[in-house]
Amino acid sequence: MGIFSRLTDIVNSNITALLDKAEDPAKMIRLIVQEMEDTLVEVRSDAARLIADRKEIRRRLGRLADAQSEWQKRAELALTKERDDLARAALVEKAKIAELAATMEADDADLKERMVHLDDDIMRLQNKLAEAKAKQAGLMARAQSANARLAIREQLYDGRVDNAVARFDFIEKKLDEMDGRVEAFDLGRGAKTLADEIADLEAQTQIEDELAQLKAGLGTAKPAN
Repeated sequence: MGIFSRLTDIVNSNITALLDKAEDPAKMIRLIVQEMEDTLVEVRSDAARLIADRKEIRRRLGRLADAQSEWQKRAELALTKERDDLARAALVEKAKIAELAATMEADDADLKERMVHLDDDIMRLQNKLAEAKAKQAGLMARAQSANARLAIREQLYDGRVDNAVARFDFIEKKLDEMDGRVEAFDLGRGAKTLADEIADLEAQTQIEDELAQLKAGLGTAKPAN
């Protein structure tokens, strides 16, 4: 037995409620769609049989109508020949056929009513099937999106990303060490040595002496106290 035991179970079912109760909604919706498609095939087969039965009944009713007309003619012929007994017998046969035709008319009316209900059920089933397939497409899209997000999360939390970041940090540290070694070579190159400072003093003293001599030659030097 499938998910649905009867056609009425399907057309009256709430697909959303069924999916809310399911542990695996994707699997559930596949089963629902399959059940509906199988049921739709069966229902249409039933409809085809009903249509065929109605056609057969209409053909038989046509033959019965012809038979009634024929017995009517026979009864009239018997009366013209003053054979009331034969006319009476012909009318009895006509009545039997009329009774059979009435029964078949009732059967045809019953089949017609069943066809009306079946047509309504098929329409409702098709709508339910369309609804189920729409939900199936939505679930598949959500499943694909969830799988993609899950793959990203697994990469983030399985250590590979952390290892990659750690490797970048290690490389940056090594580069910092190399930069430090380069800068270390330049340390002290701008500072003056003791000999440089003494040479500067000597040069400054020489300049001061030359300046004093220049002032003396121009008579601008201040007298010593």
